[in-house]
Amino acid sequence: MPLTREHTKRYRDALVALAAATQRPANIVNLGGMYAIRVEFELSRYLLATNEGGDLSTTVDGGEGTWSVQFFGPSDVRLAAADRKWLVDAFDAVIDELRAADWWRDDGMSFGEFAPSNT
Repeated sequence: MPLTREHTKRYRDALVALAAATQRPANIVNLGGMYAIRVEFELSRYLLATNEGGDLSTTVDGGEGTWSVQFFGPSDVRLAAADRKWLVDAFDAVIDELRAADWWRDDGMSFGEFAPSNT
């Protein structure tokens, strides 16, 4: 947890962007010494975003400039992943992949709700 506060300050804009895009809180989490931005969703699903090979960069410029966004389901099964130069582009690509794989409900009953999985 030593870098959680530092990363929260450094990645404030990324946290705000993901919170706005998902309408859910985004937080910095420590995953065994590696840091990521995490957003919790319903049905035991969550999103992780990193920008340096599975970690958040500690450099001032944010590392190499490539964001990786992964979406996980129950039992930590990866449902979708994308790497892009910009965080929002990587997020959009993951949502597109989820929709293409029928993980997203478009039945008019709810907005942005994930369909139950068999996992």
